[in-house]
Amino acid sequence: MLRCVSDQGPPHADLPTPEQVASAVQSFALLADPTRVRMLWTLRDDEADVSSLAEAAGCRPTVASQHLSKLRLAGLVDTRRDGRRVVYRLRGGHVKRLLAEALFHADHQISGEPIHD
Repeated sequence: MLRCVSDQGPPHADLPTPEQVASAVQSFALLADPTRVRMLWTLRDDEADVSSLAEAAGCRPTVASQHLSKLRLAGLVDTRRDGRRVVYRLRGGHVKRLLAEALFHADHQISGEPIHD
């Protein structure tokens, strides 16, 4: 089993299992959509409902709801009820860091800043 990469040392050297690879591929595939990336970025520091996420992503609430359903099934977001509203949040720090690193990488690609570790 793989262990988390942390500031305390290098990642575990074992190879990922087929299940881990399949799950990672599913997560990356779901992140390959501008609407989903915008909604996840909105959730990086706080919770939000479908209407707020739709506005942030520039789409209709019905479209946002469909995207959020896929993200929830893939384990990238969690939900909770607040009265009649459903409120979304990122599912853990791994998702937040994955999204941030992808966007930092994109920034380096666009700006031409040197690559670093």
